[in-house]
Amino acid sequence: MNTQAVGKALRTAPPTAWFGMIVILAYIAVAFLAPVIAPYGEREVVGQQYLPWSAEHILGTDKLGRDMFTRLIYGARNTVGIAFLTTLLAFLLGSILGLLAATTGGKLDQLLSRAVDVIMAIPALILALLLLTIVGTSITNMILVIALIDSTRVFRLARAVAMNIVVMDYIEAARLRGEGMRHLILREILPNAAAPLVAEFGLRFCFVFLSISALSFLGLGIQPPTADWGSMVRENATLITFGEITPLLPAGAIALLTVGVNFVVDWMLHRASGLKE
Repeated sequence: MNTQAVGKALRTAPPTAWFGMIVILAYIAVAFLAPVIAPYGEREVVGQQYLPWSAEHILGTDKLGRDMFTRLIYGARNTVGIAFLTTLLAFLLGSILGLLAATTGGKLDQLLSRAVDVIMAIPALILALLLLTIVGTSITNMILVIALIDSTRVFRLARAVAMNIVVMDYIEAARLRGEGMRHLILREILPNAAAPLVAEFGLRFCFVFLSISALSFLGLGIQPPTADWGSMVRENATLITFGEITPLLPAGAIALLTVGVNFVVDWMLHRASGLKE
């Protein structure tokens, strides 16, 4: 897509899509500028525990006396950054195997499809908890486990989209020309499957993002003292019983980003469908 096409698409984007893009850009900016924006260090103890909101501590302090505003900012870098990396890994693995299975067919397709069916038969959160309990709760293990589980969903979509493309006449013509598997996937199938796959990337990011937050809330995700929105809710949940909304702020940050990404994904799906209204 050239610059003019991108400009036209942005000018005709609905307010919801603009809202989503602004939210996403704001989160990216906060993640990159965290050391500049944050008034304290990520792990720095700056006062007594559970201090109220004040000019010195905008959102108070947590149970260890760390600045909540600082932790919230660094949580954007850690939670969103790890979620993006996990989604990228899951998407690469799932889409490559899905396109390969649809293009090759035969025993490879059956083998991969049945393996995916077995993994998807187990609830994702339960499987993630089981695997992390076995392999340990490091960030690397968490990324690999969630990427493996979510790649099965990407595989199913990529295979389904590619199966509708491989029966087209131009694919058969490419085969008759003697084109190899790499050419078929990269030059013939992938460009025609790009729209639904890009939309799936946005949706998959939301699911991965929520999965990481849920695992952190349960104590098996991003481990302390690294700032993470899921663990921040768990660590400061006691404040809710006293009418404090501070523990809800990380949850609100999670919800806002999820809504923003979904608005953008909905707009992209609408454009890909070719509908005018």
